[in-house]
Amino acid sequence: MQRSSWNTAKLLATFSPPKSFAAARFYAVVASPFVVNSNHVAKSPIRLRDYQDECIQAVLSYLDKGQKRLGISLATGSGKTVIFTQLIDRFKPLEQNASQSLILVHRRELVEQAARHCGDAYPSKSIDVEMGNLHATGTADITIASVQSITSGDRMLKFDPKRFKLILVDEAHHIVAAGYMDTLRYFGVLNRADTSHTPALVGVSATLSRFDGLRLSDAIDHIVYHKDYIDMIGEKWLANVIFTTVESKADISKVKRGAGGDFQLSSLSMAVNTKKTNEITFRAWMERATERKSTLVFCVDLEHVKDLTATFRNNGVDARYVTGNTAKRARGELLDAFKAQEYPVLINCGVYTEGTDIPNIDCVLLARPTKSRNLLVQMIGRGMRLHPEKTNCHIIDMVASLKTGVVTTPTLFGLDPAEIVKEADAAQLEKLRERKEAEAQEPAEQTSDQKSISLEFTDYETVDDLVKDTAGERHVRSISPLAWVHVGRKRFVLSTRGDFITIEGASTPATYFTVTYTRALKEQQYSTTPNGYQKSKSPYMRPREIAKSDAFQDAVHAADTFATGKYPWKLISHAQPWRRMPATEGQLKFLNSLQGNKNDNAGREQQQQYEAETITKGRAGDMITKFKFGAKGYFARLEAAKRRDFKTKEKKEEEEAREKVKVGPTSTTERPRFGGLQHEFFDEDE
Repeated sequence: MQRSSWNTAKLLATFSPPKSFAAARFYAVVASPFVVNSNHVAKSPIRLRDYQDECIQAVLSYLDKGQKRLGISLATGSGKTVIFTQLIDRFKPLEQNASQSLILVHRRELVEQAARHCGDAYPSKSIDVEMGNLHATGTADITIASVQSITSGDRMLKFDPKRFKLILVDEAHHIVAAGYMDTLRYFGVLNRADTSHTPALVGVSATLSRFDGLRLSDAIDHIVYHKDYIDMIGEKWLANVIFTTVESKADISKVKRGAGGDFQLSSLSMAVNTKKTNEITFRAWMERATERKSTLVFCVDLEHVKDLTATFRNNGVDARYVTGNTAKRARGELLDAFKAQEYPVLINCGVYTEGTDIPNIDCVLLARPTKSRNLLVQMIGRGMRLHPEKTNCHIIDMVASLKTGVVTTPTLFGLDPAEIVKEADAAQLEKLRERKEAEAQEPAEQTSDQKSISLEFTDYETVDDLVKDTAGERHVRSISPLAWVHVGRKRFVLSTRGDFITIEGASTPATYFTVTYTRALKEQQYSTTPNGYQKSKSPYMRPREIAKSDAFQDAVHAADTFATGKYPWKLISHAQPWRRMPATEGQLKFLNSLQGNKNDNAGREQQQQYEAETITKGRAGDMITKFKFGAKGYFARLEAAKRRDFKTKEKKEEEEAREKVKVGPTSTTERPRFGGLQHEFFDEDE
C-alpha cells in the first residue's frame, strides 16, 4: 500500500528544520523511511509470534471489559515494540472522533525504534515526533513523544485529549515518575471517576516494578499478560543464557546510598574502580569469555569506563567505550562496528541498559554492583536476543561484598546471593533453586521437648534471648538505611511517634511481602467518654496497605519511600548520633523489668541489670520494639503451647491409669472404659 503524497508532505512538514548535526541525522534516520516514490511497495504484514498474539488478545479482552489502565510484562528481546504498535490498529475507539495514538518514551533510541516500527506497520498513517528540536503538529495519527520534551513548557497544550484513543508507554516501570504522571493527568488517564471519554493506557516493560517502591498501581490497574525470560528461553524465543559469578574482592561496605535507593555512583566508583578489581574483572573475562565475539560491559561511571577500557587495551584486547557524553555520530559508528563484530568488547555506563537492539551480544560482563533487581535484569537482557551466530550468551557477574544488600544473578532464581555458580544455565539454576527449597523443607532432627509442641521461634527460651538477637536487623539494614527491627519470622517493624510500618512475608503458596502503615490514635480517640462510651477498643487505626511485592528488597524500598516522605529522617535513620547515646531511665526500667520476668520457677540465675553505660538509646529502643511487636506475643503463644502440652500429657497419663487392671476390689470410679462402655469384672467361678 502506497503512502499518498499528501500524507508524505504532511509528515515531512512535521519535522522542524534541523538546527544541528544531531538533529539533521535524526531527521534523516526517521523521515527517510516515509518518503514515498512511485516504486515504493509496502512491506509484508508482520507475522506475530504465538505469545505476541496471545498478549494482544489479552489486552483487547480487558479493553472490551472497560478496563483502561493495563500493563504488559515481557522479557527483554520479546518484541515489546512490535506488540504495542500492532495494538494501534486493533483497538477500536469508543468515541468516533478519538482516533489518534500517543507513544510515550524516555530515550532518543526508543523514539527512533518506535518511529521505524510504526513506519513499517502503518505506511498510510501520518506519524509525528515530539522530541528536542522536532515538534509534532498535535493532529497526526500517531505521535511518538519523549516525555522530557512533551512536558517542557506548553508543548503538551497542542494535543486535544478527546481525540486520543490510546496511550502506549514503553519501559513502563518509569510510569510513576513525575513527567509521565503529568502527561497522563493532562490526557485524563488518572481520572478514575469518569473514564468514558479518556484514552486507554497500555504500559509495556520487562521489569514492571520500582526499585524505589513507588506503586505502579497509581497508573496501572491490571497486569494482563506476563511472560518472563525463563519461559521464553525454554520456548526458544530467546537465546539460552549461562551464568558465572566471580568474587571481585571489591569492598563496598562503606558505599553511600543514592536518592533512588541504589548505590550512589560516585561513592560506588571509588570502591569498584581500583587497579586490583579491574585486573580481576579482566582476568575473569580472559579465562571464561575470550572466545566470545561480542562482549558488552557495564561499568559504574565515566572514570570506571575509561580505566577498565585501558585495562583491556593494555592487555592487548581491542576494547572501546561509549558514554552519555559520546557524540551521537561517533556513538552510531561505534555501535555499527560492534554489530559487525569488528572488535570484541564494548564498554558502557548506563547507555545500553534499555531500548538497545544488539542481537550479536554473546557475553555480558557485569562490572558494576547494584541493589536493583530491575537494573540487573535490564543488563542481562541485552544478551538474550536471538542471533544466527550464537548458541547462548555468557553472563559474568563480578560479585562484590554481599553485606550491603547487593543483588546478583543467583538472586533472580531465588537463590542465596552468595551462591557462586560456574557456567550454569537458566534451567540448571532453576533446578538448583528447587533442590535448595526441598532441602530447606526437610524436617530437622528434633529434641523430645521440640516434638511435643510447634513454635514459630524455637531458638529462644527467654525474653532477653529474643530481644538481644540482632541477626534480622543486620540483614534488613544492609538493604535499608532506616531503623527496621526484626520482630518475627518474615516480619519487620519501623516504629516512631506511636505509629508503625510493617513488612510481613506470607507463603500461600508463593512468597510475597506486604507493607502496611498503622497510625496511632490520639488518646481521646480511643479512651472512654464522660458518658461511659468506649470510642475505640484499639489505640490504632486500621492498618493501610502501602505496597505488595514478591521480592523482599522491593518491599523494603517501598516501605522506605513511604517512611522518608512521612517522618523526619532524624527519627527513622539507624545511623543517627542520638542512637549512640546512653539509654534513658525509662528504657532501662522497662528492659530490667523483662530481666525480672526471666527468673521464673526454672531457677535461672538472676541476670545482670542493664545500666546507662552498657546499652545505647538506639539499641534499647530496638529491643523494646522487638518485645512490643514480637516477643510479647511470642511468649504468650509459648505459654499457651506449654499449657496445651501439659493438659495432653495429664490426659494421657489418666487414660493409661484407667486401662491398668489392678488386683483388688473395683469401684465404679476405677473401672476402665472401652469404647465408651463400662464393663463389670467377675471371677470365672461366679
